[in-house]
Amino acid sequence: MPSSSCITVVLGTGGTIAGTAARAEENLAYRAAQLGVDDLVAALPALAGVALEAQQLAQIDSKDMSHAVWQRLVRAVAAQLARPAVSGVVVTHGTDTLEETAYLLHRLLAPAKPVVLTAAMRPATSLQADGPQNLADAVMVARTPGARGVLAVIGGRVFGADGLRKADAWRLDAFDGLQVGVVEGGRWRQSCAWPAADGLGPSIVELDPEIWPRVAWVSSHAGFDGAQVDALVAAGFDGLLVAGTGNGSLHAGLEAALERARAAGVAVRVTTRCASGRVVGAPEPQPVGAAQARVALLLELLARRVAARS
Repeated sequence: MPSSSCITVVLGTGGTIAGTAARAEENLAYRAAQLGVDDLVAALPALAGVALEAQQLAQIDSKDMSHAVWQRLVRAVAAQLARPAVSGVVVTHGTDTLEETAYLLHRLLAPAKPVVLTAAMRPATSLQADGPQNLADAVMVARTPGARGVLAVIGGRVFGADGLRKADAWRLDAFDGLQVGVVEGGRWRQSCAWPAADGLGPSIVELDPEIWPRVAWVSSHAGFDGAQVDALVAAGFDGLLVAGTGNGSLHAGLEAALERARAAGVAVRVTTRCASGRVVGAPEPQPVGAAQARVALLLELLARRVAARS
């Protein structure tokens, strides 16, 4: 069991886990990000006596996640991990963009200590509130000896950050990906290891978020009109993450538009719009899922921009 002298830091960013509704039976008409992280921690008797520190980092619905909040989060997580007394960090987050934030932290930090993201599909006031158990499980995992890397703990399952995705819009067990373990009886039972990240380092996000590269996500589909790609290029976008059909195949109209984009200096990366799997034969490694592939391209362009300014 973890030592009681090890501090676990809980960073709150809002989300449904901190949401409230007018009635306990209401699971749809609620407002996200209403309760503070201190309130979430205080509501859990299981955490009484555990060495915890809580900090409200943001208070947003994760659909509105911004580069500025990402920058603040990366800074905060890196600072807490550098403290010898801290055994791990828990981040409470909304489910909508959790897979993007998890991948961002995974690629930048490659932490030797655990960074555990958790969330909820029902507001804190719901009769079906899943946030309390998810938070308790996340703290337990963050305090487990040997735990490391960026993880997500939701619905009793523990996932690695790479390949994580929100797979259902309603179920409590809404996520899918590389499952590295389960929480059973208050303990984490690890089932497999997870791949290490390359650790780009937190310094690349120090650039003013207002001048981070602009990266759009475009999907191939029947009847594709290249005008939308042309419009993104004209608007000054720096990169395009393209979700192709099948094994990354592209509509002829999209292919032509992408050639024009490349000629204009826009970075283009192609993945698949399929729910799982990578493009076989892709020229460079890519994460599973278009959401994380877009973040990968953003980080690639951001690193280039920082290097050019140094």
